[in-house]
Amino acid sequence: MSWNPDQYLKYSNERVRPALDLLARVDAEAPKTVLDLGCGAGNVTALLAQRWPDARIVGVDNSTEMLAKARASTAGDPRREWIAADLATYVPDAAANVVYSNAALHWQPNHSQLFPRIFDWVAPRGVLAVQMPNQLTAPSHVAIAEVVAAQKWRDRLAAAREQTPVLQTADYFRLLSTKARTIDAWVTEYLHVLPAGGDGVHPVVAWIKGTTLTPYLAALPQDMQRAFMDQVSQRIAVAYPTLPDGRVLFPFRRIFVVATRASQ
Repeated sequence: MSWNPDQYLKYSNERVRPALDLLARVDAEAPKTVLDLGCGAGNVTALLAQRWPDARIVGVDNSTEMLAKARASTAGDPRREWIAADLATYVPDAAANVVYSNAALHWQPNHSQLFPRIFDWVAPRGVLAVQMPNQLTAPSHVAIAEVVAAQKWRDRLAAAREQTPVLQTADYFRLLSTKARTIDAWVTEYLHVLPAGGDGVHPVVAWIKGTTLTPYLAALPQDMQRAFMDQVSQRIAVAYPTLPDGRVLFPFRRIFVVATRASQ
């Protein structure tokens, strides 16, 4: 599956806001090592480096395209390391004082095993900080599911069909509480006001094309991608009508978990 960093960063201001909200809740004065899981193009990793200028910052992602963008933006900076790895199998070389993940872990299955495993990577009194979209019931995702369920697409896209592993907020407390000193978990719904793109593409379609639609498009031959996008776009346009000035309101729910590990 190929990720397009330019498409993903098209709404970089809107995407970075929850990353900043998550970072603001991390209580860590001078961590030695900060691990950024699913670092993507490195734009959020740069915020971690600004917050902790003396820390070793390690970004992990499985997209060669995203990592190429990240490496190009930090050439010659010895504080930052970039590792190409799948989070399903990755294991860090040592415990980290902060393990941070912005909008990445919802792509990983089986959170009941994933979160305790990742929490074990956190050093005593260190912090795990995670933010994930929680949009399965949103009109955008419902529209995609309806198109994928149609006879034309269901067989081709069965393997790519998104099955979100995101749990209820209280479930993450239960998964981490035996080894945590404190846990803070909450849900926020952002109301993004997306400007008209000027290229005729509906703003919500442009948003999800850089994320949610990526595995579906990767599963289709190029000559079928346009037809699939047209059907999704028609439903999106109905679900998210444009305002008189061309802007679109896009409510977006996200779940946050910040857990501080116990001393032992």
